[in-house]
Amino acid sequence: MARIVTPRTSPSPTRRMRGFEPAAGLVKEPIRAVGEARGFAVARLLTQWPEIAGESIARVTRPVKCGYGREGFGATLTLLVASAHAPMVQMELPRLKDRVNAAYGYAAIARITLTQTAASGFAEGQAQFTAAPKPAQADIAISPEAALVAAPVQDPGLRSALEALAQNILNRRKTTEGNT
Repeated sequence: MARIVTPRTSPSPTRRMRGFEPAAGLVKEPIRAVGEARGFAVARLLTQWPEIAGESIARVTRPVKCGYGREGFGATLTLLVASAHAPMVQMELPRLKDRVNAAYGYAAIARITLTQTAASGFAEGQAQFTAAPKPAQADIAISPEAALVAAPVQDPGLRSALEALAQNILNRRKTTEGNT
């Protein structure tokens, strides 16, 4: 009976490509290791937070930790939120939990807790919150239409306030019609 001998090979290190490599390939493993240390098995929650949470919530929150408690059914997602926005984010938590679980593809998150911080950031500015986008400049072509709406008012202070209100309403209609 012939004996088959398999050669012993040492495990080869990961071989690098020749030439230029994409930067994402070089940092993928260290980022995954850091994410897993904070409880994020799927880095997509961190990298695509604005798409998952929505722009309004992502502007004032950051996912910080995803931990599994003793209960065993689902994880607890901890969000960093600016103190002034915490009540509004608290009201959105059920919808946010559904969106996060949809990103995972199953009911991975059972609870979401909020950690409040100052608007300037936490831990020496590591969690900077982005400012809201500036509103579009008023369109000058709408001004005569706004003046026409407020023309019957006799009081000049009230008339100018109504013109400004009409200007804002007409501007908002124009921007929403342009987006659709």
